[in-house]
Amino acid sequence: MSTENEGNEGTAAEAAPSVPPVPADAPRAAADDAPAASPRQDAPPAQQPAPTPSETSTAQQPPVPPSDAPTAPHSAERPDPSPGQPAAPLPDPATAPAAPVRGGVPAYPAPHAPQSAADANWPPPPPAVPAYAQSAQGGGPVWGPPGRPQAADAPRKRGAGGLVAAVVVAALVAGGIGGALGFWAADNRSDDTGSTTVSATGTPQDLKRDPGTVAGVAAKALPSVVTIDAQGGDGEGGTGTGFVYDKEGHILTNNHVVASAADSGQLTATFSNGKKYDAEVVGRAQGYDVAVLKLKNPPQGLTPLPLGNSDQVAVGDSTIAIGAPFGLSNTVTTGIISAKNRPVASGDGSGGSNSYMSALQTDASINPGNSGGPLLSAGGAVIGINSAIQSTGSTGQSQAGSIGLGFAIPINQAKNVAEQLIKTGQPVYPVIGATVTMEEKSGGAVISDQGAGGTDAVTKDGPAARAGLRAGDVITKFNDTVVDSGPTLIGEIWTHKPGDTVTLTYKRDGKTHTAEVTLGERKGDS
Repeated sequence: MSTENEGNEGTAAEAAPSVPPVPADAPRAAADDAPAASPRQDAPPAQQPAPTPSETSTAQQPPVPPSDAPTAPHSAERPDPSPGQPAAPLPDPATAPAAPVRGGVPAYPAPHAPQSAADANWPPPPPAVPAYAQSAQGGGPVWGPPGRPQAADAPRKRGAGGLVAAVVVAALVAGGIGGALGFWAADNRSDDTGSTTVSATGTPQDLKRDPGTVAGVAAKALPSVVTIDAQGGDGEGGTGTGFVYDKEGHILTNNHVVASAADSGQLTATFSNGKKYDAEVVGRAQGYDVAVLKLKNPPQGLTPLPLGNSDQVAVGDSTIAIGAPFGLSNTVTTGIISAKNRPVASGDGSGGSNSYMSALQTDASINPGNSGGPLLSAGGAVIGINSAIQSTGSTGQSQAGSIGLGFAIPINQAKNVAEQLIKTGQPVYPVIGATVTMEEKSGGAVISDQGAGGTDAVTKDGPAARAGLRAGDVITKFNDTVVDSGPTLIGEIWTHKPGDTVTLTYKRDGKTHTAEVTLGERKGDS
């Protein structure tokens, strides 16, 4: 288990056009495409005008439209006769030559067909509607280069002129939309330099975040989080994190963050706005890995972070960690509570005393420099102090990084320690009055045969002695929590206060026993 108190250290997407490329306006019909008045039937054939190329058609003779058919753009009826003259009869469809077709409606009477294509000036000019305005299936506009004009293979049905008109309208509407959008883009220039960039309204200060979002929680918490720089008198030091505990300027952090500068050195706390303040140690607890600093000249209007209830945290709850990993101040990461009551024994890497905790485990990214920073709930309340990480190991001077296994001291425990340090300057530890082995896989916390310095393993008249425990007993449960080693037992004991009564389950000579123990106390780290 490693701790982390020395953390020193576009491809832009191509924009798609808002509308398809808009073709040029469809060419207007030529003047010679206008309907010509039908010649009188009694006029001499030599006086009939020769057909123009645009009137030449390869289509077969269409049927005569019924008399009640609606009037088409090119009328099939003769002009009204002059006053006083009898109306000329309509030509016999069986003997009349083929008539030209305009827009799908025949015009009567039809002129004689030319003798050859050369005489008719073939090919004819392009139709009034460009070929690219209609798909091969007769559908909507087809955006692309103009296609090759195609001659009709069969007579058009009545109403085809309406379909063509609809296609033209569709093309014109699309062109109108494109023109309007193009005008809008050009008209919304931010200046007179020709730029077409459209600026978003509002400023960053106007953007508000919901208090329940990560951004909202971070925005509210960051002004109360500090980056701690600890420089010892021997030149050793490191970077960690802390947070405002009260309005008097107390800062809560880890002991291993400030240990190098606690006796002789310099401590500074830098807020998220860049303002830096000198600080001094009020008290620290090596076993709990908790320390309290005091700003020497605290600013007005300090906002302490709200403290939550770590006992009510559930596995799966969202977490937000704030710190200075590898010296990168004001870093925010997120995760969940991965486990509770995780026994953790951590050291500061300098050979000092280990600390023990029944920790909150989180997968929020925690790295060297995050130590001492707050672990927040989704509501923004502090539920723990980030203290240690599990790593795959490190060699030389390199430091391990996050692998998603971070551990935090529950805030309920840290709060009790902080209050003790502020009041007395020294920690108070609950104890059972017995020395246990630190072996990890012993099936429980084994009471040693002898204590430190050759003293008794079970303190005379201590809590354990009064409960009947003795050397060699294996403690397997602390209240309802299974105990698998000495560190686990110590971590569970330190979640309580002196004077609390707990139930110990232990084994002796293969038999299971229980005992009620009232916790004693020990002051200081010595």
